[in-house]
Amino acid sequence: MFKSALGLAAIVAAAVGSSAWAADLPVKAPKPAPPPPPFFIVNQNSVSYSYVFNGTNPGAGTTPKHVLNYSHFDVWQYGTNFFTVDWLKATNSAAPPNGTPAAPCDRGPAFNPPGADPNRCAGYTEIYGLFRSTFGWNQIFGTKTFAAGPLTNIEFAVGADLNTDNTTLGSAKRSIQGGVQFDFAAPYHGFLNVGVFAYHEWQNDGFSALFGPNFSGNVEFNTTWAIEALYVQPLGFLPEYLPVTFKRLAVIHGPKGAGEIGVPQRITEYLTQQTLSLDVGKMVTGKSDMVSVWVAYRWWKNKFGLDPATTGFNGTLESTAVTGVTFAF
Repeated sequence: MFKSALGLAAIVAAAVGSSAWAADLPVKAPKPAPPPPPFFIVNQNSVSYSYVFNGTNPGAGTTPKHVLNYSHFDVWQYGTNFFTVDWLKATNSAAPPNGTPAAPCDRGPAFNPPGADPNRCAGYTEIYGLFRSTFGWNQIFGTKTFAAGPLTNIEFAVGADLNTDNTTLGSAKRSIQGGVQFDFAAPYHGFLNVGVFAYHEWQNDGFSALFGPNFSGNVEFNTTWAIEALYVQPLGFLPEYLPVTFKRLAVIHGPKGAGEIGVPQRITEYLTQQTLSLDVGKMVTGKSDMVSVWVAYRWWKNKFGLDPATTGFNGTLESTAVTGVTFAF
C-alpha cells in the first residue's frame, strides 16, 4: 500500500510539474557557448624599406628612390582585403632631363637659369596607395562548384588607386576598377591569381593648368581594360635551410585616350616585377614570414601609358633592380 501510494505520488508530481519534487532532482549545468569565430581568418601586416636603383619620372629624368611601405592583408568569411601605401623619395634633384626635382625646378630651363643653385629643390616625393578586395564565389554561394583541378576559386574583385606628389604635374591619380579574378593552386602551397577588370582613371595636369590649354588641370581618361596577375611560388625543392620564394607581378592597362585636349593618346602600359625573397626569420628562429630580404627586377614599358614616339618624353621605359627588407607582424 505504501509503495503504491509513493508510486502514485511520483506519477502525479511528474504530471503536474511539482516544484517540490523537481527541487530534489540534480540539475546539470549547461555547457558554455563556444566563442564566436574570429572575424579575420588571416590578418597580416608588414612594413618594408626598399631601394630602387634606376627609377624614372617620364618627361623629367631618372633617379634612385628610397621607398617606405606599409601593407595589410586579411582573409574573412567571404573573401580577402589588401591595402598598401608607399612613400617614395627621389634622390636626384638635377633639372630635367637629367633628374627628377620637386616643383618648381621641374619646369624647364626658364626656372633653372645658368648659375642657379642646383640644390634649391630636392628630389620629388610621392605617396601612392591602393586597395584590392575580393569576394569568393564559393564562399558567397556556399559551394565548391568553382574549385576544379588547379582552379581553387572565382571571385568578384574591386579596387582603387590614389597618389599625390610635389611635382608641377601634381598627378593626383584616382582610379577605380572592378572585375573577376581566377585563383589557381601551385606546387609547394604557391598560387596564381589572375584578374580581368574594367578600369577608369582621373588625374591632374599641373603643367597644362599653368601653361594651357587645359587651365582646369582636370584629366579624365576613357574607361579601358586591365589585367593583374600575381604568382607566388615557394621554391620547396631547395634544402629546408634555404627558404626562398619567387614572386611575379604583372599589370597591363589598355589604351585610355588622351584624357584632355592638346595631348597625345595614351597607349597600352606594361608593368612586371620578378622578386626572389629569402625568409631570414625562418632561417634564424624557425618562424616563417617574419623577416625577409629580397631582390627584384622591374620592367615598366610605356609608363603611365605615355608613348615616347608621340610625346618625346624620356623615362617612359623603367628597367631597374630593386632590393629591400620586410618585417611582418
